[in-house]
Amino acid sequence: METHSQKQYISEIKRLKIEKNAIILAHYYQTGDIQDIADFVGDSLALAQKAASNSADIIVFAGVKFMAETAKILSPEKKVLLPDMNAGCSLADSCKADDFKKFLNDNPGRTVVSYVNTTAEIKALSDIICTSSNAVQIVESLPPGEKLIFAPDRNLGNYVLNKTGRDMVIWNGTCHVHEEFSLEAILKLKKENPDAKIIVHPECELPVRMVADYIGSTSALLNFTRNDTGKTYIVATEVGIIHQMKKEKPGKKYIPAPPRDSTCGCSECSFMKVITIEKIYNCLLSEKPEILIDKNLLLRAQKPIQRMLEISENLGL
Repeated sequence: METHSQKQYISEIKRLKIEKNAIILAHYYQTGDIQDIADFVGDSLALAQKAASNSADIIVFAGVKFMAETAKILSPEKKVLLPDMNAGCSLADSCKADDFKKFLNDNPGRTVVSYVNTTAEIKALSDIICTSSNAVQIVESLPPGEKLIFAPDRNLGNYVLNKTGRDMVIWNGTCHVHEEFSLEAILKLKKENPDAKIIVHPECELPVRMVADYIGSTSALLNFTRNDTGKTYIVATEVGIIHQMKKEKPGKKYIPAPPRDSTCGCSECSFMKVITIEKIYNCLLSEKPEILIDKNLLLRAQKPIQRMLEISENLGL
């Protein structure tokens, strides 16, 4: 429920957006109130596409740092703001540039496919970027004999490897949300709700993927619940997506899959949740904190992202 002060923040945000020609881009893992005030809500691929083509002067990114960096890389002439610079990512943090350079040297002659959940430095070391929405198609678009490196998520990498059978060396990184789902708790929920379908993000571990009725990216999971004839879903991804699922199909039941050692009974990305309505207001007002990237680094990181966007467009993704 909105408090009095929150209502004031929201009306001020609307006013400032018009005054400054700003847009708010929000990821599905943001809280419902933030998704509701955003001009555009999406997964990493859709947000990258939107960041690359909009008429705003200022982009306020309600997401995590690598997403705001991607927006800046794709729209270098725009001012890109991140309401809290502490909105990091455990997966991006699991792949440091110096360590990755050594990994590339140890595995020469391979095309580097990096997941969008990486820093600008890692993107600059990559040949092509992918998201969970297009990872399989991106890999399949490359020549069949091409040797690959996939970074940084080992679970998504193994999922892509199983789907494509390509020669692939995978970096050993994980997402703290998707790594932590409890298979035991999911199976218990299934027993209590026998008609429920288990829907799972490909960043989840193999045992969780193996019990899934459907595996897909955040937007694919949303599409599945929108179009599927079922009535109940056990949702194994960050709980924020359930807000959109309820908005689109309010008559259905969505049960968040719990993590191991859970007290809250749902799986939240602590980094995503540091963004608040108040921080969005303050950031629009002061136009800080701003994402700044060295020009040379930006241009090097831009190429593999543009390559992903071109392939995605050609494939109609």
